[in-house]
Amino acid sequence: MVRKGIILTVESGACLYPLTLGVGKQFLPVYDKPMIYYPLTTLMLAGIRDILLISAPQDIDVCRRLLGDGSRWGLRLEYCVQPTPGGLPGALILGGDFLAGDACTLISGDSIFYGANLSEMLQIVSQREWGATIFTRWVSRPERYDVVEFDTDGRVRGLEEKSIRATSHFAIMELYFFDKTVTEKVKFLSPSPRGDLEIVDLLRLYLERDLLSAESFGRGLARLNTDTPEALLEAGAYIEGIQKQQGLMAGCPEEIAWQQGWIGVEEMNECISRLAGAEYARYLKNLMQTVI
Repeated sequence: MVRKGIILTVESGACLYPLTLGVGKQFLPVYDKPMIYYPLTTLMLAGIRDILLISAPQDIDVCRRLLGDGSRWGLRLEYCVQPTPGGLPGALILGGDFLAGDACTLISGDSIFYGANLSEMLQIVSQREWGATIFTRWVSRPERYDVVEFDTDGRVRGLEEKSIRATSHFAIMELYFFDKTVTEKVKFLSPSPRGDLEIVDLLRLYLERDLLSAESFGRGLARLNTDTPEALLEAGAYIEGIQKQQGLMAGCPEEIAWQQGWIGVEEMNECISRLAGAEYARYLKNLMQTVI
């Protein structure tokens, strides 16, 4: 069972310059919340409460000020600095002491997932004892992503890094579940020509042992892109739209912690006081009143 998670928040956000010249991409607003709230709550929906946040040196203090130790949400947050980008597997090396040989989930700090059955899917995957699980979705421009190839039975047949000649339209999302052998497997990786450890190389180690599973994002499950100013605005508009239509928040750690029973009335009231005057606080207050 997966009980620990790692969020890698070292994305430079160069495509968003000058927006990200003074602050990391993961702290930009996506409608009414910082972007980092969305990957954080994705892990919470999977039932994960022990989380390591890996940040660039210039952003670590912002990350700590924003999220604290996580106790107000019933979480245990730890922090680690990654001096220079080193690829997603590099986070597993830096987080070796935190993981202590346990299974884990790895997610990038700019990953925004939303869907009615997302929590159910994540919790089912988190129960798997062995192997690795990836999440995929069909995309029209596969050359922008690492992709996965399936055989006729729907099993993973191959993996391909970003290529202008991509052979599949099924993109791999930056959300991964790994068993407890991952910290040993990552030691066998070598840097690619660009100097990074590549996530596809790690996934191939699982595939070679027939231990790689894939879950597909179908209708009703979305992964929002934030790689350009236009995409960032569209993501915010999407969140605004679903929240206004449904009357429910997306990416709200207080709500998930409350529903999971990780915090009680006293902790929730503290969260509301901390956010006094904001519509966000009124939403939390209404949430409490509908349950109590």
